[in-house]
Amino acid sequence: MERPRIASQGDLVRFLDQNEGIDPARLVPLPYPYEDWVDEPIKEITEDQRTRIEVGPDGVCGAQIPVPQSEEEKERLVASFLEGLRKLLTKENNWTFLQPLLLSMENCVKCQTCAEACPIYTGSGHMEMYRPTFRAEVLRKIVDRYIKPGGKLFPKLRGNDIELDWETLVKLAELSYRCTLCRRCAQQCPVGVDNGLLTREIRKLFSQELGIAMPELHQVGTVKQLTVGSSTGLNPAGLMDIMEFAEEDITDKTGLEIKIPFDVEGAEYLVLHNAGEFLSWPENLQAFAIILEAAGISWTLSSELVGYDSVNYGLFYDDIQYSRIALKHYEIAKKLGVKKIMMGECGHAHKATMAVADRLIPDSLRVRAESCLVALEDLVTSDRLRLDPSRNDFPVTLHDPCNITRSMGIIQPQRNILAKIAPRFREMEPHGVDNFCCGGGSGFAVCQSLNFPDWRTRVSGRVKFKQILEAFADSIEPETHKYVCAPCSNCKGQMRDLLTYYDAWERCGIMYGGLVELIVNAMADIPEGFLEWEFH
Repeated sequence: MERPRIASQGDLVRFLDQNEGIDPARLVPLPYPYEDWVDEPIKEITEDQRTRIEVGPDGVCGAQIPVPQSEEEKERLVASFLEGLRKLLTKENNWTFLQPLLLSMENCVKCQTCAEACPIYTGSGHMEMYRPTFRAEVLRKIVDRYIKPGGKLFPKLRGNDIELDWETLVKLAELSYRCTLCRRCAQQCPVGVDNGLLTREIRKLFSQELGIAMPELHQVGTVKQLTVGSSTGLNPAGLMDIMEFAEEDITDKTGLEIKIPFDVEGAEYLVLHNAGEFLSWPENLQAFAIILEAAGISWTLSSELVGYDSVNYGLFYDDIQYSRIALKHYEIAKKLGVKKIMMGECGHAHKATMAVADRLIPDSLRVRAESCLVALEDLVTSDRLRLDPSRNDFPVTLHDPCNITRSMGIIQPQRNILAKIAPRFREMEPHGVDNFCCGGGSGFAVCQSLNFPDWRTRVSGRVKFKQILEAFADSIEPETHKYVCAPCSNCKGQMRDLLTYYDAWERCGIMYGGLVELIVNAMADIPEGFLEWEFH
């Protein structure tokens, strides 16, 4: 049953003061053959763990915030938050996002149009704290009371009785990591309020001023990428070993002798891949190599630190960390003298390296960046590749990565490709800019600590899994192999966890993969069977 809308500030404070666990019985129901599916409860954080880390109001732990050792430390952290909030609202300290931040802060009319657009809010069974406006309204009330002139005068008479203390900050920080930043709420808002941006700015404040960020995004992600070379820990020597294996695998599968190029100066493209492909989905890298070589395109990878890993998790939590990696990518491209950067199948890398970097990169480093989807569309639709679509004679549906579609408007190229290579393609509903997030957005797909993976599979990815089942409803039996095309490494990680949790390969014959694998599978000059029907 849907809960009542927040009618007043008193309601917001009441919900903020309550801790509400996730009830599996309230999660959005799934269609056949999952009508009787029973979800296990989300794993509880142990008492020992609670002595060391703070837990969110829903019983989930994402940010892994250390428990302060004294009241003085709590007071210092609250003071740091307020000082950071003041900086967040100034042009000198937030020139990149201040204008949309202020517009979203000041123009929400609380109509709740965005609520039903949110797959986390609806998937959870309408838990109030997951409502897109909830954390944004907490932030507005803090600004109103503690930042605006005269805000501390008679706050309760103005309907603002929120108290800013450490407990409130913990809940706000954790709730900022219960949003995948898919921005579907912003698209539905009649006045353009972007609660996804507000949530991201909350994360940024906690990261840059209090040193609080999801460890998998910062320490295990950004820091490792800058010091080792990749967010996966893959260093340049390890990269070369993997590429040697990839070349051998291409030969074994296709008979082709392809040498993967590195550090080629003046190439047409510097190709940037999400490092997840190197370790988890090497067939994606192999498919890119086969296609580019078959089309006679000059291309290269970089062996420099950061240069072979397009991941940029700073996009989700910290402007400073984002900038360190974005600048490095363009410095490498400029140094090699390539004509263009080609973004591989990674949604957030598209947005980080193309859309957001446009506001950051100095003219001296500018190199044209292009989506692989646009380049691949040209190759496929201009008949530069000899294709036999009958090789892909199985049901295929397309997952639209949020950062490629909703944030960048790249909608049709991937569909034009599938129209040429997948005769049994069908859309999810809704799709395109109206798509639902996979549930692993904003880097969540790599977050495997404590009980956060339970939350991803049961709550944030629930609506996406429901969409997949509905897209394949006419052939849901496991004997018919079906393919979810997800042209994004981060989304594939979430798909892997979703389909594993729901046992979708055994129950329904559903697997997942990228777009380039389907293209190579349809290439008439390649031996049949490039696409392996093995769930991994």
